[in-house]
Amino acid sequence: MTDPVVLTDIDDRGVATATLNRPAVHNAYNGDVIQGLIDAIGSFAANDSVRVIVLRGNGKHFQAGADLRWLNEIGAQSPEENLAVSKRTQSAILGLEQLAKPTLALVHGGCFGGGVGIVAACDVVIASADASFAITEARWGVMAGIIIPQLNAAMGVRNVRRYALTCERFDAAEAHRMGLVHELCPTGGLDAAAAPVIDALLMSAPVALAETKQVALDSAGLTITEAEAHDLAAQHSAKRQSEEAFEGLASFREKRKPAWYTG
Repeated sequence: MTDPVVLTDIDDRGVATATLNRPAVHNAYNGDVIQGLIDAIGSFAANDSVRVIVLRGNGKHFQAGADLRWLNEIGAQSPEENLAVSKRTQSAILGLEQLAKPTLALVHGGCFGGGVGIVAACDVVIASADASFAITEARWGVMAGIIIPQLNAAMGVRNVRRYALTCERFDAAEAHRMGLVHELCPTGGLDAAAAPVIDALLMSAPVALAETKQVALDSAGLTITEAEAHDLAAQHSAKRQSEEAFEGLASFREKRKPAWYTG
């Protein structure tokens, strides 16, 4: 039997961990990873013994964004099937953001595309010095619409307007400067850096934490309505089936510059 693509664990303190587990492809997400995250977060949410949720990745990288080969496959499916994929992906992000329990992302290595969305949806983010980030969707002719609200809140719209347009990589120090990351630590030091944060969260009353988190989102205008979520998912899925997306993903597959590149 192969290992699950999302591993779960709960320790005796009530600290639950979801570990992305596709190290051979740098934890790139596909339909199985999305469903694994939804299932893990749903299970933790329903478990009264769980107090804190930690997200991390196995292998050299935290999360390398979408599996582009998988994007090619689903892009050839019907519009209805593509919308369903976008809604499931969005559900994973909103599930993290709206979870009534505190979440902590521990980031090392590469964190690209949807991985940055996962980080932005978490309450606390610690990154090691080797971490690097990029919002890469536009490079391949797709778009990051379903995570833009979380990115705007985490790193500021001015920074999103740069990095989601240029698709440049930025390092852990820049992520910290923008507010995407709360704390930096030496490479290999994530567990040591996380320990006092987890302890502080365990010292806080669970219901008070849930209410504080909800009020913070509501008062900042960050609670996404069902209609808004549907519109974002519909745009996201339609773009994946556009001519630009087909060309962008073909350029990746063929290891060449896309047709729109004029440099």
